[in-house]
Amino acid sequence: MKRLTALATAAIIAFSANQARAVDPDKPLTLPATVTIVDFDQMKATALALHPGSTLLDTDLDEEYGKYIYQVELEDTRGVEWEIELDALTGQVLKNHQET
Repeated sequence: MKRLTALATAAIIAFSANQARAVDPDKPLTLPATVTIVDFDQMKATALALHPGSTLLDTDLDEEYGKYIYQVELEDTRGVEWEIELDALTGQVLKNHQET
């Protein structure tokens, strides 16, 4: 029974590890030929338009549950930091919230 529990735990950890991962910017991004992501400059412009006058702090392209998500961190003119998530395939804003 302990062996079965250990195997089940290992399977859950392995499955969870594959569900969300950062895309390594030093390695080419491999997407199916039918998938095209939105240009980064367009995503950056969309994020900055949500908070005019903001400064770009950080950006990441992550894969979560088979979806590609741009994560953009901004600091607005009042010094408030914002985290914005955009769908890399459509450009749709998925999340726009203040960092705590």
